[in-house]
Amino acid sequence: MTALDVEAELRDILDNRDVARLTGFLAEHPGLATTRARSWCDHEHGVGLLEYMAMLRFDHARLGLPRDLPGTGAVARALIDAGAPVDAQPGDRETPLITAASYGDADVAQVLIEAGADIEAVSTPDSGGVPNGTALLHAAVFGMTEVLDLLVAAGAHVDSLEMAAAAGDVSAWPLAAADEQSRLRALVFAADHQRLEVIDQLVDAGTPLDQADARWQRMPLHVAAEHGRPASVLRLLAHGADPDVRDPQHHRKPLEWCRPANRYLDSPAHDEVEAILRPLTRQ
Repeated sequence: MTALDVEAELRDILDNRDVARLTGFLAEHPGLATTRARSWCDHEHGVGLLEYMAMLRFDHARLGLPRDLPGTGAVARALIDAGAPVDAQPGDRETPLITAASYGDADVAQVLIEAGADIEAVSTPDSGGVPNGTALLHAAVFGMTEVLDLLVAAGAHVDSLEMAAAAGDVSAWPLAAADEQSRLRALVFAADHQRLEVIDQLVDAGTPLDQADARWQRMPLHVAAEHGRPASVLRLLAHGADPDVRDPQHHRKPLEWCRPANRYLDSPAHDEVEAILRPLTRQ
């Protein structure tokens, strides 16, 4: 087989999450688990095999794969058993765990954590996700609650009010001492991860509902709508959030953010969010 043939066969095995076939193929090609795939046209800079698995569920539609992709964690475990490095290698912009956190594969994240991946490692300053960010920060920013909860349970350091809000417990962070911008960002994270008690606490502390934070220009109701968080949408509306306010960066209402053209996460919960917002939104 040529090198290109090997990569084509490997990709087919990974896409089909065929652990038995993968184990045999790796035995035939020692060292393959430690390499970066260089000839895959949709990964022009090359991709580590663990990172590829961590992205697979998120990329299912683009790759023509079904939404439900069981077995990604088992494939990740087989790759690690064959020598795939669990942390970043020279030249990598982020670790496999950060990739799993960004793309929301909790099964791959769990395997990496169990294999001893560094949960406090940070991405490089020129990374494409959150520069200089930990896996926890990536999971929080990209709305990957299941991975975020795994990381917190594994002991990831919660180092700010914003991350505490994302994790659902702000008891160690006196809200009266926090500046408004921190509380605004915290409210966005609480809304994104459906931490309803934290939403209540932040609103009770005087956090504005319809104001964007200065750093990222994000608004609570807009993010909750974009990511399909019906419980947060209902709670924010109950507190008086205005469904007709447009965000300052893209000038969209929450209902517009909920629609397929404007969101990057895809969930049946978006239909529920749209059903809530449509009758409340002026056309």
